[in-house]
Order: sequence, then structure tokens, then C-alpha cells
Amino acid sequence: MTLGQDWLPWSLLLLSLACDSHAFYVPGVAPINFHQNDPVEIKAVKLTSSRTQLPYEYYSLPFCQPSKITYKAENLGEVLRGDRIVNTPFQVLMNSEKKCEVLCSQSNKPVTLTVEQSRLVAERITEDYYVHLIADNLPVATRLELYSNREGDDKKKEKDVQFEHGYRLGFTDVNKIYLHNHLSFILYYHREDLEEDQEHTYRVVRFEVIPQSIRLEDIKADEKSSCTLPEGTSSSPQEIDPTKENQLYFTYSVHWEESDIKWASRWDTYLTMSDVQIHWFSIINSVVVVFFLSGILSMIIIRTLRKDIANYNKEDDIEDTMEESGWKLVHGDVFRPPQYPMILSSLLGSGIQLFCMILIVIFVAMLGMLSPSSRGALMTTACFLFMFMGVFGGFSAGRLYRTLKGHRWKKGAFCTATLYPGVVFGICFVLNCFIWGKHSSGAVPFPTMVALLCMWFGISLPLVYLGYYFGFRKQPYDNPVRTNQIPRQIPEQRWYMNRFVGILMAGILPFGAMFIELFFIFSAIWENQFYYLFGFLFLVFIILVVSCSQISIVMVYFQLCAEDYRWWWRNFLVSGGSAFYVLVYAIFYFVNKLDIVEFIPSLLYFGYTALMVLSFWLLTGTIGFYAAYMFVRKIYAAVKID
Repeated sequence: MTLGQDWLPWSLLLLSLACDSHAFYVPGVAPINFHQNDPVEIKAVKLTSSRTQLPYEYYSLPFCQPSKITYKAENLGEVLRGDRIVNTPFQVLMNSEKKCEVLCSQSNKPVTLTVEQSRLVAERITEDYYVHLIADNLPVATRLELYSNREGDDKKKEKDVQFEHGYRLGFTDVNKIYLHNHLSFILYYHREDLEEDQEHTYRVVRFEVIPQSIRLEDIKADEKSSCTLPEGTSSSPQEIDPTKENQLYFTYSVHWEESDIKWASRWDTYLTMSDVQIHWFSIINSVVVVFFLSGILSMIIIRTLRKDIANYNKEDDIEDTMEESGWKLVHGDVFRPPQYPMILSSLLGSGIQLFCMILIVIFVAMLGMLSPSSRGALMTTACFLFMFMGVFGGFSAGRLYRTLKGHRWKKGAFCTATLYPGVVFGICFVLNCFIWGKHSSGAVPFPTMVALLCMWFGISLPLVYLGYYFGFRKQPYDNPVRTNQIPRQIPEQRWYMNRFVGILMAGILPFGAMFIELFFIFSAIWENQFYYLFGFLFLVFIILVVSCSQISIVMVYFQLCAEDYRWWWRNFLVSGGSAFYVLVYAIFYFVNKLDIVEFIPSLLYFGYTALMVLSFWLLTGTIGFYAAYMFVRKIYAAVKID
């Protein structure tokens, strides 16, 4: 793949999509219109913490419960994320204010937390847990007002408003633990324009909360479950002592405000990022890397290769040419099948499966069809697409296996369908056992695990077999030169031709082209941030494909010039070299950005990171392998072989 003049208009189009992606709303999702005093249901999603990485369901803590608890039916992605969406006792009516109301108050009595409940609440607060609620599918957010570094009176004007996902369960101060027991809900509505004589309808466009901690003595509750809050900041916070029983009120207030924000743009506040310029820097940095690589490649291919081919194709001085060193000398061995062709073709088949799945997911997400408002849609789509892409993975693996003189196609198909998914399932199952032990909602339920196994063996496996059968029956790849009977002796290699040195050299440029985007992806996964800049991600993915292909061609050219024809496995390993840097970056991120100290959260982090690194190595290794294979076939087709 080369970057010509046609690249510019496409890149401009993609960049415009990248910038406008948050304004494009999910097709097929209809807004809900509310009339005055219609109930607006507040639901709870889960409790999360970036310190423990273990989500818990809302009622794992002693919050006030409604008379009947109803869990929402969830899609596969929501279950895998640990969401357990459930109803709550908050009574919110459209455009109806509430000054202060007590939850689960029976005849004006406060809630009593047992010693065990108090200890659990205190533990969750010290672990920095956040509570996530939703109203009309819109997540609750806490407003943070950050002041810019401006001098004088202008400081008041320069407020940078950002939103924190969810609200803090509580806080600690001087070794004392306090619970946020009063929630001030601020809901924004947009009044819809209607014809005359029609009743106004409203749509919820923002959901904010101001959590407060107010001690029992400062809240005055009456028989009707309404209450009075202390004026100003005179009240003391509600302390939770983990060594004894605690009495408190759970209270809330509701305030409505009219907003100009239209329903289609209501997610913009959640997705607004102050550092979009970092993404521009990332894209420019990546494009520079790719052009730099393209320059090196052009120099090698146009100057060196043409010179080589011209020399090799001279009719006279054949003997002199044969005495020279170079890639032509290994023409009789360059297509000699490698060791373990079945495993190689199986891994490459899984790489093709991953490539197709990632390409389609990013492209569809870039068009706005998998925005964060479609809860769990991204993960559900990725799972199903990986299953259905098995037909392409099987086809490419079967054809390559036949090219490498393989004969046992049924065993090869089974290996392709089970090797990579088996490793992923095995690691996830072990991690899941630890999460089960912690009673976290992040543990995949047993029925979901059985459903995933049925998808694997009922959809993916038959499709891989189908693709493998047709790929194996198809004509193998046409190699331009014959392979000699006796393998050629390989001369002693220089130190820089070592495999690990090759991985370090080949990995740094593709990683350099995408590491800034990697930071935002890690923040989304480990710190409960929203990730939505799929336009940028699509561009970065294309740049990654181009840079992996180019660096792979450079590495295989140098290897063949050193008269080492064992390039199949080496190229696959070396092309995935950027996965090594992803692992190093993940360790750096763990040490510097995350505050994880316990064993199980650390195990989860490194377990899932290992899966990400393995998948990334398969993806980049496959891209590099096929680019190098096309290059090798091209250059040997261009020289005359006696």
C-alpha cells in the first residue's frame, strides 16, 4: 500500500468525520417524549473503581430499595462489561421540583446500617468507588469546574467545565470516612416545538448530580417523607464508622432546568474533550512516520531493487553475478515450507479474522452506529463479527496451508478454529474465577459463558471449517521459482540480524504512529472514560496497516540479502514487534497512571493486557506477513532464473 496523491482527499474526508462523529446520533434510536409530571425513571447501572477494576451491582451496598426490584434484560456487551441495570426508589416527575425527600423512611425513622454493612460501605469509599445512574438512558455526571491559569479578575470568567462519569460514593478526610447520603439531581429538558392547541412535550437532555454528605442531626424529616436541609455550609458531613452501627437518612432533591441542547446532541457534554489537539498531533505525527517509511521504501525498491534486477538479468557475466552475494542466491530455498506450517497458517487465519472484525467495527463506529449511548453495542458487535469472520480466517488459512504443502486439512481447520479462541477463553475463564470469588458483577454469569461456548462451537467452528475447505480446495499461491531438493547452507549472521533485535527495530515505528491513541483507549478501558473518537482511530488503524506492511518489507529484504531464507516465522514474529512496545507501555501505564495495589486487580489488569498484546501481535504479524509474502513473490518473479 502506498501513499499517493489520492490519499489526501480521503484523509480530509476521514478527518472531517473524526471531528464531527459526536454530532451524529445512533440511527434507529427514537427519543422519548415526556408530558408535564410524567414519571422519569432513574435506574442504577453499577459501582466502579479504577483502583480495583471490580464492578459491583448497585444493591451490593445497603442503598434504599423499591418495593419490587426489576433488572433490565441486557445484551451480551452489557453483561461482559459488568452492567446490572436495575430500578431505584427515586421518584422523579418531568419538570416537577422536589426540595428534599427522604428515601426508605418508615414513620420518620432513619436507616440503621449494621456493623457489617458499615464496614462494607467504608471499604468501598476508601477504594474510590463511583455510583453510575441513568435517566432516559443518559448517564449521570458530576460537574467539575476547573479554573484556567489567568491572572486578575478574568480568572472568574475563564471556567473550564468538565464532567466526571458517575458520582463519588463518599470521601475520606483525616482518617475519617464520609458517605454522600444526599443527592441533588439537576435534570435539563428541551421543550419541543409543537403546533397550536397541543400539549408541550419535553425531552431529557442532561443529567447531573451534586452529591452531598449531611449528618443525621442536621436533616429534619417529617411524616410525609419530606425533609429540610441545613442552610449554607453550616452542616457537618455524615461519618461512617466501620466499627459500629451507623444511623443516617438517604435523601434527594430534584431540580429541572430548560436547555437549548437538542435531543440529538445531548451526548456532546459527555463526549467533549479538551485535548482534541493531542489527537491532531497524533495524526500528524503518524503521517510523518508513514511518509518517512515510504521514503526509505522508495529508496530501497526504486534504486536498490531495480539495480539488483538489472544486474541479475544481464545475459553476460552470469558467472560473476553468481559469485556475488544477494537475495537472488537463495531463490531455490526462499519458498521452502517452514517448520510447523499448520500452526503458522492457523495463527495467520486468526489474524485475518481479527483484522476483518476490527476494520468493520471501527468503520461502523466511525459512522456513529456504535456510540456510547448504545450501551454494550460495541462489545456485542465485536463478539458476533469475530464469529462470522471465521469464514474468511478459515479460507486464508486453508489456502496458505495448501501452499505450504500441508495435507491434513481437517486437523488444520480445527487448529485454526480453536488455537487463538481457546487461549482467550482459557485466560478469561481463569480470571473469571477470581472475579467470582470477589462476588463482583464483572464476573460473566455461567449461562452467558455457556452461550459464548455455543457461539464458538455453533457459529465460529463450522464457518472456519467451511472457509478452510474451500481455501484448501482452491489453487495454492503461485510461487514464481522452484524449490531445490537440498537446502542451501545459511552463512553466519551479523548481530543485528538477531530475531529479538529485529522485533525491537520493527516495532518502534508502528508503535510510534499510534501510541497517543493508545493512551485514550487505555483511559477508556481502565478509568471508566468514554471513548468515541472512532474517526481518528480509523485513520490511525490505516496508518498502522501501512507502516506494518512497509517495515515488514524492509526487514524481509535485509534478511534475504543476508542469504537467510527462513523468513516465514521470523517475519511473522518481527512484524508483530509493536506488540512488545504495547506491553512495555501497559506496564508503564500501570505504574504511573493507575493506583492499583491489591493482587486480584493487578492480576486482572495483566491478564487482560496479555490478551490485548497477543491479539495485537496476531493482527500486526498477519498484516506484515502478507505484505512480505507479496513482496517476495514480486521480486522473484522479476528476475530470470536459469
